[in-house]
Amino acid sequence: MANQIKDQQEILNKFNIQELNPMQEDAISVVGTTANTIILSPTGTGKTLAFLLPLIELLDPKCIGIQALILVPSRELAIQIEQVIRNMGSGYKVNAVYGGRAMSKDKIELKHEPAILIGTPGRIADHFSNNRFSKDNIKTLILDEFDKSLEVGFEYDMTGIIKDLPNIEKRILTSATQGVEIPDFVKMSNPTTINYLNHRSAKLTIKTVISPSKNKLNTLLHLLNHIGNQPGIIFCNLKDSIQGVSDFLERKNISHGCFYGGMEQQDRERSLIKFRNGTSQIIVATDLAARGIDIPEMKFIIHYELPLHEEEFTHRNGRTARVNAKGTAYVLKWKDESVPSFIKKNAPSEDISVQAERKPRYWETLFISGGRKDKISKGDIAGLFFKQGGISKDQLGVIELKRDCTFVAVPVSISEELVEKLNNTRLKKKKVRIYIV
Repeated sequence: MANQIKDQQEILNKFNIQELNPMQEDAISVVGTTANTIILSPTGTGKTLAFLLPLIELLDPKCIGIQALILVPSRELAIQIEQVIRNMGSGYKVNAVYGGRAMSKDKIELKHEPAILIGTPGRIADHFSNNRFSKDNIKTLILDEFDKSLEVGFEYDMTGIIKDLPNIEKRILTSATQGVEIPDFVKMSNPTTINYLNHRSAKLTIKTVISPSKNKLNTLLHLLNHIGNQPGIIFCNLKDSIQGVSDFLERKNISHGCFYGGMEQQDRERSLIKFRNGTSQIIVATDLAARGIDIPEMKFIIHYELPLHEEEFTHRNGRTARVNAKGTAYVLKWKDESVPSFIKKNAPSEDISVQAERKPRYWETLFISGGRKDKISKGDIAGLFFKQGGISKDQLGVIELKRDCTFVAVPVSISEELVEKLNNTRLKKKKVRIYIV
């Protein structure tokens, strides 16, 4: 184990990060020397690496069992952090557990206890109450997006979990929101707070788009055609609104995904996968997508329905103009609609009469019924598509390798032909099914 563990510079090289930002530098230095740390920083500023880099240093390679517990408010955030840790290549085992996933999968993975366990409070509380692993070696507790956890009602589960952790030496709490009241059950005595909430991106532009009619769908279409082929999120307040927007975009042949709380976990994950690999460039979502999900840099977001609270407005906007990039947030309003006080009345209007050409989508997503547990690697997948599929390197898009399946982006024009060629072929002795998602 020990010789696998990478130092910080090696990890940063893997992520193509030249240097840490000031918040990350501060966090690493404070977490390393302080028992209780609070990291306050806007969405998209790299809080995950800010606590993971010092966490890796804290782990003992000789220790068998769980040493760190990371509690998160959503399944997507659990999956995202797990993937970041895997990509770090630290050599430490990591697992994510969350509601909506088969308990049998958890039990199989937890037979060999990871060094780092990530989970939603409900699922972790279930494992705790059934004593499925030892808690004696858990010395570091991280509460990521803590304000969101309280918002979605995890207080009861978190109280029970923290009471059941006798040997905690270090607590790290993160939030993208100011003024979070930290309950006594967290036991954050004399914490050191790193506050970067006022270091907001100067590269975010907020623009207003006026719809002449109360039904804003045609104005939305003109805005999307004005923006052209760029990745972005359309935010709605309600599931029914998402359905209406999605049906409209479907009729206009604009490829997109949807993302909201009532969707099946598998469908939510596939929406994000197809967005990350370019199969769809737009996600129509509720505020669930405003933070804590693993998607690439947004060029824009659209407030199709205006948020009810300032925090939602801030978190939605935080999906674009992240770290060093520029981005635009469009406030789409009916001409007679009143705007909440937290949205500037004098935000410049965008002239959307200039229309860009929307190109047909290039990528399609294929599902492969084999993954990490079958000892399949990304190299094996690439080899299959190059040798038996006969495609060139530029025709192979993003490969996302999961525990028991894989998703691969290929050009739409050859996707059906590839399914015909490759379905039911053997990959590492396993016969795999391949189909279009």
